[in-house]
Amino acid sequence: MPRASRPDLKEWAEQAHRTTVGVADMLGVPTEAYARDPMSLVPALQGWVARAPLDEFGHPDWLALHEDLLCCLSDFLIQRHGAHWQVERDSATSTGYRYVIEATGADGRTRRLDPAGIVRREIAALPIEITRMLATAELELRLTPQPVEDT
Repeated sequence: MPRASRPDLKEWAEQAHRTTVGVADMLGVPTEAYARDPMSLVPALQGWVARAPLDEFGHPDWLALHEDLLCCLSDFLIQRHGAHWQVERDSATSTGYRYVIEATGADGRTRRLDPAGIVRREIAALPIEITRMLATAELELRLTPQPVEDT
């Protein structure tokens, strides 16, 4: 992903989408199929991470996997749920900001999430489950109706 001293939201969003389309292409998912339905990437992506020799990964491999999953997760939320990228101040980063995904939930409230955090949690809970990662993000953003709990 691009790094800059000032946030360039448009470039960030375009690069994340290009990365996702590149992953889809690498996995044999036609661009048109992905554009029609972002879920079309899920089986191929799951097969890819399931076959990846994670125990042989070095630091650069983990960074590349993290970036690919971050882009795929974010683009899924954008394509399927109309989410969008935003810039959020973050004094803990060297740039002073980070990119987050923002979406309006089924309850009408707008929420943000850090897709990098979702991906980090998924990678920490091996084996990587793509549907769990997507569902976690949807749940945190409340993009699907929540069940009513009995009281």
